[in-house]
Amino acid sequence: MKRFQAIVHFEMDKDFMSLLPPHRTYINYLINKQVIDSYAVSMESQTVWITINALSKADADQYLAKSPLYPYWRYEIEELQIYDGQVFRMPTLQMN
Repeated sequence: MKRFQAIVHFEMDKDFMSLLPPHRTYINYLINKQVIDSYAVSMESQTVWITINALSKADADQYLAKSPLYPYWRYEIEELQIYDGQVFRMPTLQMN
């Protein structure tokens, strides 16, 4: 399994907001299935960053295409060589 970073740019309109609840349901489903590792949104720049576990870039693209917000998205997908962070580290040992 490989990891990919999707960088999504979007523009909102009145219909966009009505699609947010089913979109969030879909994203939560993918997080629970461990397909998505992280999902972050900036309203300031109207950008979304999604880290996806998939066999290929085409598979990652298929996950994105099933989102109700897909018609509003312009995005690129890049394969990640290294993906690291605090959540992947051993907990800090606390001496009593």
